[in-house]
Amino acid sequence: MPARLPPHAGRLIEELAVSVDVPPASTRSRWLSALRELGLVAIMFLVYKIGRIAATGHVNEAFDNAHKVWDFERWLHLPGELSVQHRLMSWHWLVEVANSYYAYVHFPATVICLIWLYLRRPAHYRWTRNVLALLTGAALLVHFAYPLAPPRMLGDTGMLDLGRLYGPAVYGAPETDQLSNQYAAMPSLHVAWAVVVAVVLITATSARWRGLWLLHPVITLMVVVATGNHYWLDAIAAVALLAIAYVLMRPYYPSGRVEVVVAGGVPSAELLPAVQASSEAGAAPHQRLPIEEPVLRR
Repeated sequence: MPARLPPHAGRLIEELAVSVDVPPASTRSRWLSALRELGLVAIMFLVYKIGRIAATGHVNEAFDNAHKVWDFERWLHLPGELSVQHRLMSWHWLVEVANSYYAYVHFPATVICLIWLYLRRPAHYRWTRNVLALLTGAALLVHFAYPLAPPRMLGDTGMLDLGRLYGPAVYGAPETDQLSNQYAAMPSLHVAWAVVVAVVLITATSARWRGLWLLHPVITLMVVVATGNHYWLDAIAAVALLAIAYVLMRPYYPSGRVEVVVAGGVPSAELLPAVQASSEAGAAPHQRLPIEEPVLRR
């Protein structure tokens, strides 16, 4: 019968694990694995960017869809993007902060999260990478099927392009911008990726304050709406696609065993409060022991 350790004993064992004599892993294999993962993520991002650019050219349809989305939101009595933008513009310094958050936090935050997961939570990294690939591929299909001009382009609604007015600006003039497709507002990958980052950091860590990671998608949502880059429905569509990706990837969720990196950068089973008290006593040195652990928090 598994022996139950006192509360927080698992954390103490994990901290002590760094002093265990672990045989060195192949530095070359670790580098090759890291380069392979970097290549996979880079290819995924490039395919999305190229596909997004390829989906451009439907300007009239994008504006027709934009007015339909705007009218549908008013029919649903959703909060007006214009009122949110006006509130933000009461503080010009806050406008610049919001523009900077939109421009500089979205992609770096996701990359940093993936790097940390790769180094410290390999099982969560693989699962999250696959969720992002599935989500981003689905978003690309929506860009092709439903071109949509962002609210900042709907001058007749009173919305403004705060990035171009106050900076920093992510996009150039739509008619001359050859590096991006500005008519791909739905779904909002800013919001979707922010939710992915928050969810995985909450489930893969045990800090008491981990719930604060939810601030990232909340702030991102307010930023993309207030700056005129997305509609509320863009965020709703993003979360819906993400939910489908989670359902499809649910069978592969790392709920049985979680690996962390201990001494020498060698992956090892994460030590959690539930352990086997029987067969471990006679284990050979340097042998990685299977450790029972409860299902991860969801």
